Amino acid sequence: MSPRRILVTSALPYANGPIHIGHLVEHIQTNVWVRFQRLVGNDVLYLCADDTHGTAMMMRARREGRAEESLLSSMSEAHVKDFAGFDVTFDHYGSTHSEDNRVLCAELWASLRKAGLVAERDVTQLFDLKEGVFLADRFVKGTCPNCKSKDQYGDSCDKCGTTYTPADLIDPVSALSGTKPEVRTATHLFVTIEKLHDFLAEWTQAEGHLNPGIANYLKGHFLGNPLRDWDVSRPAPYFGFEIPDAPGHYWYVWFDAPIGYMAATKEWCDRNGGRFDDWWRSPETEIVHFIGKDIVYFHALFWPAMLKAAGFQLPKRIQVHGMLTVDGDKMSKSKGTFINASTYLEHLDPSYLRYYYASKLTPKPDDIDLDFADLVNKVNSDLVGKVVNLASRTAKFVSGGALSATYPDDGGLFEAGAKASAEIREAYEACDTARVTRLVMSLADRANEYVDAKQPWALKKKGDTAAGELRDVCTVALNLFRQVVTYLAPILPKLAEQTGALLSAPIERFDDALTPVAGTTVKEFSHMMQRVDPKKAEAVVRASATAEAGPAGAAGTDDGSALAAEPLAAECTIDDFGKVDLRVARVLSAEAVPEAEKLLKLTVSLGGDVTRTIFAGIKAHYAPETLVGRLVVVVANLKPRKMRFGTSEGMVVAAGGAGEAFVLSPDSGAKPGQRVH
Repeated sequence: MSPRRILVTSALPYANGPIHIGHLVEHIQTNVWVRFQRLVGNDVLYLCADDTHGTAMMMRARREGRAEESLLSSMSEAHVKDFAGFDVTFDHYGSTHSEDNRVLCAELWASLRKAGLVAERDVTQLFDLKEGVFLADRFVKGTCPNCKSKDQYGDSCDKCGTTYTPADLIDPVSALSGTKPEVRTATHLFVTIEKLHDFLAEWTQAEGHLNPGIANYLKGHFLGNPLRDWDVSRPAPYFGFEIPDAPGHYWYVWFDAPIGYMAATKEWCDRNGGRFDDWWRSPETEIVHFIGKDIVYFHALFWPAMLKAAGFQLPKRIQVHGMLTVDGDKMSKSKGTFINASTYLEHLDPSYLRYYYASKLTPKPDDIDLDFADLVNKVNSDLVGKVVNLASRTAKFVSGGALSATYPDDGGLFEAGAKASAEIREAYEACDTARVTRLVMSLADRANEYVDAKQPWALKKKGDTAAGELRDVCTVALNLFRQVVTYLAPILPKLAEQTGALLSAPIERFDDALTPVAGTTVKEFSHMMQRVDPKKAEAVVRASATAEAGPAGAAGTDDGSALAAEPLAAECTIDDFGKVDLRVARVLSAEAVPEAEKLLKLTVSLGGDVTRTIFAGIKAHYAPETLVGRLVVVVANLKPRKMRFGTSEGMVVAAGGAGEAFVLSPDSGAKPGQRVH
């Protein structure tokens, strides 16, 4: 059978924030599937990009006093770094704010125009008077007009699934300013998707394109009635691409975001000598999208409609996963369960999370829960106790030597494991990694039973008289270990690399699990995976927790203990105070200093292009990502201090006594560069 050519994408993370453990559900699932396809010999192109446009990016850049392009560059670098930390790498990682994406957007738009699928009409829209912008759907909250659930976003209800416009919300509030928005009328452009109703009804229900449950959901909620026109434009001001034939209007972020898949392909082709049409206009290519169930509406209705109208290849499969809960609830900053990727990596091995997610994910779009106690037990029991234990209990007896020249009789264990290959392949293909882990752990259990029965440690004590038998037993055990790890290689690529190095037999194909190795050199065994320390798991949650500020004037503890612990300093004159130049600054970036127990490295903006690097001793009190974008007060004229990590060019002002630190922030409305008097 000739190799399949597959173009694979993960949904584009929004550039307005860091990568968190919710993003990683999808990207780990995609990466596992991509690694499996490559191990079985298929030609795979794996692409992703930052989703960059919209009001959110415009407002953040405005707050930070810098151009959107500068913000996008720093966020892209951070995203790629975070993904790589979890062994998620891409053939190309692009940006929707690229010239290739602009050109492709114009091409698809022209096709929609030519097909008579574009309409124009006035829209009643919400406008934030304080910020001076029209409000995107996700920047309005209110009560759902259908089920009356409160605190719902302006495009759809999390409770009942109803879609609507922000103006339909009851008691809407701007998420940007907290003020009540004003209703205004503006001209918008629409794609009349109903004209493709019959095509979409057929495509969504075709076998293999979508999970049956998702297909039924689309049929029941959308395709049973005429499809609403899709609003694809926003009036200025808006950060995005201006529509060529409609000056003053910009494509809505959900129009250009999926086209970003195509732009990333074009960029990869230009850099690697590929042909774009081989990937997007060839029926020999399988296009597979991995997405969360919250964006099915856009990917399974609008996106196929756009591709159909423009004559591009349609997705062969849209793999939909559920959402992540942590300890049974939505991710929460106050509870410490809204965990950024970088925070996790400071405390725990990424392999733990890759395996845990894989053990939970099935082809169905069911939500999965991250229970840290369960993660500790599962990793310690499965990976350390069953898998790595096979090597740790046997490799030391043959380290520096070689496996037996021919594979010994093992009672059919390796052959039985090889026969499981077809079922494990099938499970990987279906994205049923929960089933994969169950099947592989059953093989690991049998291998451990073999080691327990043969007791190589007892054979070692017999000396030279049992040396041949000991080598044979270790050869069998290490081959069973390698077989198990080969099956887990898409999930645990680092463990696969370590295993290949240990046995001088790299794992390069999925079929390596079908044939034992013999006669290869066994290197000295070193720890492949440590047991999960529950305290480190708890540290992830602690580091992610952010204190929720009470209302202004709220009652506090004013018993005088803080003042008694640190009495007032000697009097100073106004001239003395004037020598200290306190300025408002915005934190542009924050990162831990690995070599320092207490320090965070901050880059702060004093407005315009003026920035300072400051090393602050608040590592124990603040996760770096919670400080980014925050206004702080700094001593701007403090003499620079050279440290072994770099030069600190100021000081962040904080309150607190022994073991405490509370960074001071100015009230809302303050701007970077303003002096504190």
